[in-house]
Amino acid sequence: MLGSDNVEILLSRVQGMSVNSAEDIVWWIDSRKNKASSKKVITREEWEKKLIDVKIRKEDMNKLVMNFLVTEGYVDAAEKFRMESGTEHIDLATITDRMAVKKAVQCGNVEDAIEKVNDLNPEILDTNPQLFFHLQQQRLIELIRNGKVDEALEFAQEELAPRGEENQSFLEELERTVALLAFEDFANCPVGELLDISQRLKTASEVNAAILTSQSHEKWKYPRVVTSCLIEPDPKLPSLLKMLIWAQNQLDDKAAYPRINDLSAARLEDPAV
Repeated sequence: MLGSDNVEILLSRVQGMSVNSAEDIVWWIDSRKNKASSKKVITREEWEKKLIDVKIRKEDMNKLVMNFLVTEGYVDAAEKFRMESGTEHIDLATITDRMAVKKAVQCGNVEDAIEKVNDLNPEILDTNPQLFFHLQQQRLIELIRNGKVDEALEFAQEELAPRGEENQSFLEELERTVALLAFEDFANCPVGELLDISQRLKTASEVNAAILTSQSHEKWKYPRVVTSCLIEPDPKLPSLLKMLIWAQNQLDDKAAYPRINDLSAARLEDPAV
């Protein structure tokens, strides 16, 4: 059956055809049907056999799970999983400290977050000017959110403007942030999204990734202090799930096969034939 998109394509083709092109129209419709029916059908039995043939070590699966728990900061779950799975030891203190920084940013306590980052490793902000600017930008946003206009202007002029003079992208971000001061009703402000919780979460994620990167480097300097687990800026599991979705979408055009539509259940559904 032709969908609405196919009908539009058909109509556009008809408009460009002569009266004697009826045979071409019939051929085009038949070719669409043949294409739909030419998909290879893979049964559940065949698909599951292929899956069984793929050998994945349990140790690798455990590391994948632990990587997610450590990166996202689930301390209790990480410790419990380590004991149950026998995965290599991790320094839980590093997770706790990192999550304290992340929580501080999410709550709008940016000054406290900066202090905590410097306590962990002063080089993180010293060597990452973009991260430091974004933290200072978040401080400015919090001042504006709390109605401290004079303090916000002074802070922008003294702390952020000099950095904007050195970096064009910083200057553009600063201008967008200061624009908030021109509006009494932030709901109608074109840059009002800066005051959304999503902006805090974005900054918190950036800090979290920077700390993880720093700890990953420390792992190689001091291998007995931080183990090889699993310390990476981004968890691998979400990336693998995105890759699964992409692969299924690519395969949809070529075959009918048992699909995983509900990722949380990871249940194969029979192919639609």
